[in-house]
Amino acid sequence: MKIIESKYSKNQEGHYSPGVISNGMLYVSGQLPIDFETGEIEAGGIKSETKKALENVDYVLKLAEITRNEVVKCNIYISDVNYWPKVNEVYKEFFKEHKPARIVVPSNTLHRGCLVEIEVIAEVKEVI
Repeated sequence: MKIIESKYSKNQEGHYSPGVISNGMLYVSGQLPIDFETGEIEAGGIKSETKKALENVDYVLKLAEITRNEVVKCNIYISDVNYWPKVNEVYKEFFKEHKPARIVVPSNTLHRGCLVEIEVIAEVKEVI
C-alpha cells in the first residue's frame, strides 16, 4: 500500500488518509467542498459545493499522479435528492466525455453541514 498525503491532511481531525493506492487502484476518501487553505465550506449552494468537492478529488488524484480519466467509480452523497440534477450538471462538466460508474446517494446531514461529499476509485497505470 502507498498512502497519499498532502500538506493539508496532516492537520485534519479525522483518522484517515486522503488516498490509498493498493493493488493497482487509488481509493480517494470522501471529499467535502472545503477550501484546504482556509478550512471554510464553499459558499454559493449545491453547484458551487459540487464543483469544490470535485476540485478536491482532483487535487488528491494529482498527488497520486493520476488524471480524472482514470476514475472508474464515483460515490456521491447529497443531503437532498432534489439536488441531483444540479450535481449531475457540474459532474458532467467536470468529467466531460469520460463516464465513470457512479452512484448518487441521498443522505441526511453531511459533516459540517455540507450539501455534498464525493469519493472515487481510480485505476493506477503503474502498480505500486
